[in-house]
Amino acid sequence: MDIGFLSSKRIVPNSRISHANMYQSSQKPSRLGKFIEKSVIARRVLLFIAMLGMCMLIGDGILTPAISAWVEALSAIVLIVLFLLQKFGTSRVSFLFSPIMGAWTFTTPLVGSEALFADLGHFSRSSIQIAFLFTIYPSLVLTYAGQTAYLIKNPYDHDDGFFKFIPTSIYWPMFIIATLAAIVASQSLISATFSVIKQSVVLDYFPRVKVVHTSSNKEGEVYSPEVNYILMVLCVAVILIFGDGKDIGNAFGVVVILVMLITTILLTLVMIMIWRTPPVLVALYFSVFFVMEGVYVSAVFTKIPEGGWIPFAISLILAFIMFGWFYGRQRKIEYERTHKIDLKRLGVLLSDPCVQRVPGLSFFYSNIQDGLTPILGHYIKNMKSLHKVTIFTTLRYLLVPKVAPRERIVIKKLGLKGVYRCVIQYGYADSLNLEGDDFVRQVTESLQAHIEDSSEYVPTVPLEVEEEISDVEEAKLAGVVHIRGKTRFYIGKNCRWLDRFMLGFYEVLHSNCRSALPAMGVPLPQCIEVGMLYEA
Repeated sequence: MDIGFLSSKRIVPNSRISHANMYQSSQKPSRLGKFIEKSVIARRVLLFIAMLGMCMLIGDGILTPAISAWVEALSAIVLIVLFLLQKFGTSRVSFLFSPIMGAWTFTTPLVGSEALFADLGHFSRSSIQIAFLFTIYPSLVLTYAGQTAYLIKNPYDHDDGFFKFIPTSIYWPMFIIATLAAIVASQSLISATFSVIKQSVVLDYFPRVKVVHTSSNKEGEVYSPEVNYILMVLCVAVILIFGDGKDIGNAFGVVVILVMLITTILLTLVMIMIWRTPPVLVALYFSVFFVMEGVYVSAVFTKIPEGGWIPFAISLILAFIMFGWFYGRQRKIEYERTHKIDLKRLGVLLSDPCVQRVPGLSFFYSNIQDGLTPILGHYIKNMKSLHKVTIFTTLRYLLVPKVAPRERIVIKKLGLKGVYRCVIQYGYADSLNLEGDDFVRQVTESLQAHIEDSSEYVPTVPLEVEEEISDVEEAKLAGVVHIRGKTRFYIGKNCRWLDRFMLGFYEVLHSNCRSALPAMGVPLPQCIEVGMLYEA
């Protein structure tokens, strides 16, 4: 089902439109921003860099749990338990994170062991600043100073150095703390993977997967069953295949430094285009971090044959999936934009004597807000009918916990008898369930209120208002149906080889991803699918 809350051009901008307008009204786009807006190649290069960074982050989410392997079977068991606990959400165990990481950062300087600390994405800005300045940074300096001293004394003893630097007398206490810290780090990367996948789904750059919000007040705390179990299988496979830890360590080094380099590049663009940071400060930031990270990248590239290829393989697969989905969705949007039905065209279709207005109330789901889906024309031409009351419904996802009841349903008349548009807005903590009479009752009540309010501004005969309201009630009593489109691309012989390959791959992804409408609880007896082939 292609419902409109999964389109990059129709979701996130809707929730941030006021901020975007404020920004545009107060500042003109920078020269770099204008160049990127005008250049298709520049936009695609930027998209590729962002996709690569996201794919590398997901690769980090696979390698971080795996790199903590000590005994392969034990590590696999710990990881399986960790992934099985994801459905309960991070909040249930997050109170343990700070004590564990505090113990880790305070004990590693004493023994010269490597510092592993978790991604602090679930904490506030002040807590991150305080933790970094007063615990993590001093811990890192002392830890690596201790390692340097050990390597100066033992220049050839650098293999498997994680626990080798630890004195025998405190080996097991440090092992326990290190294991707990590794679990926290793994949890952070797993949670980050859920978050970026969810954002990619919302922006329509990734096939639809089930996303469950495990917190009612934190938008970033999400869980995806499909992603969770795929990560679990991949992590366990990496441990069992590369169990000695050396190849995993090389792969981990490659992915971490590449994520840092890509972050530096994207943050530089943000500083120039959005923050409008003075050029001197931008140049200072970019030159220092890009040169430093570039040197590290050149160093870790030598590790590619020795396990460093793993994140590239993972990223390549993920990037291909993302690009295939994006390519198909863009072609679908282009087709709908050029073949959309406007109100004039709808009026012509309904004026055909062969087309009947049959009893009943239909919710016709569409993801086009400045027109009507081509499936509507296909439906009317073939069925020769349209319900007496038809509500073209669009779902709009907002980045807020809950949408106020008075703002949840927005309805307007489209100027044709019995034809209306409805936008259902919901937040990440809202329960979007269309099952039962409650949803229909809410929409029809809002519709009737809108009809009454419209009569106050537009001169209308009272009998006509009562008749319109009566038609809505009669249609509801006659029966409710939910009509959705199920589109596919027709790949003919005249298609280019790129379209033939990429759209074929998109169709595979589209046929195996989650369908949005059944997930909202629409009763199956009331659900009608209208298939249509889009010419590639």
